Amino acid sequence: MTDASARSQEQSLRRLLNPIVEESGLFLEDVRLDRAGRYTTLRVVVDLPDGPGDLDLDTLGEATRAISDAVDEADPVPGQYTLEVSTPGAERELDTPRHFRRAVGHRAVITRAVGGQEHTVEGMLTAADETSITIGVDDVPQTIALAEVTAAHMVVSV
Repeated sequence: MTDASARSQEQSLRRLLNPIVEESGLFLEDVRLDRAGRYTTLRVVVDLPDGPGDLDLDTLGEATRAISDAVDEADPVPGQYTLEVSTPGAERELDTPRHFRRAVGHRAVITRAVGGQEHTVEGMLTAADETSITIGVDDVPQTIALAEVTAAHMVVSV
């Protein structure tokens, strides 16, 4: 299968699964088909729609059953496949304003480009909107424009 046909199949799966995931009260983060020889894995990543909070296992289980039923009924993946439904994870990448809003209240590492140089900070995300984030670094709030962010991810502190 070519990359173009795999992307087309992933887009079809996204169209199929998006309303199912939304009915579960969740957001469809990603759909990916991974093939290794005869084996195919359908990976579906779901998350809460917006804002802070954590996705509980009961809700994830209900969404998994609904996704499995929809894929079984539509049969969009030829042959046998393995279905994996997961969340973005505790140390997820932060790319979109929604990702940053979801990360409010969690620690994050943010790299930003300023004046041609990159600077990295780690701290607690305290606010996020469509254009900026606020991160507390050593209890000092710093507001960073999202346009300056070159890389970001949540971190688990122990």
